[in-house]
Amino acid sequence: MSVFRANLKPIVAAAFATVMYSMPVAAQQATLDELFERLKTADTVEAARIEREIQMQWRQSGSPSMDLLLKRGREAMEDDRPEAAVEHYGALIDHAPDFAEGWHGRATAFFEMGRYGLALGDLEHVLSLNPRHYEAIFGLGVIMEQLDRREQAYDAYSLVLGLHPNHERAAEAIKRLGRRVNGAEL
Repeated sequence: MSVFRANLKPIVAAAFATVMYSMPVAAQQATLDELFERLKTADTVEAARIEREIQMQWRQSGSPSMDLLLKRGREAMEDDRPEAAVEHYGALIDHAPDFAEGWHGRATAFFEMGRYGLALGDLEHVLSLNPRHYEAIFGLGVIMEQLDRREQAYDAYSLVLGLHPNHERAAEAIKRLGRRVNGAEL
């Protein structure tokens, strides 16, 4: 019986250490709701940090296999191979249809290929899964602008700024389109 206890001690100690050291990490990780609330009032530097934290949470698939497909899709995009990225993201979507980042990645690849209709369909799916996905909303604005639908693009960029007031590209787009959409001030 004493042999059993001697073998049990390291297991109990390891379990205790795991619980004790993982609790602060779990407690420190803010919920998405908290992050979005802080993002609304953050300065530029803090907003960049919060944005990274939000995107890290969005990228958590919960599966090493799905993470690998996401990584391969991103690498294909970095290597300017959107067709290969579509394949990787398509496989990710097939296996994890409720993981918004797979849809977002494929939408980006479709956009790079000039396949705006397919990109719009995937962005719509992203937003059905994650209505606060400001990068997907920004993508809608970019596509609307490409299709010369300035008012819709302006509205999309405005939605982005409502979620993420420090989104530089959306702010630049609002400035660029503002005069055309709202007219010149008198």
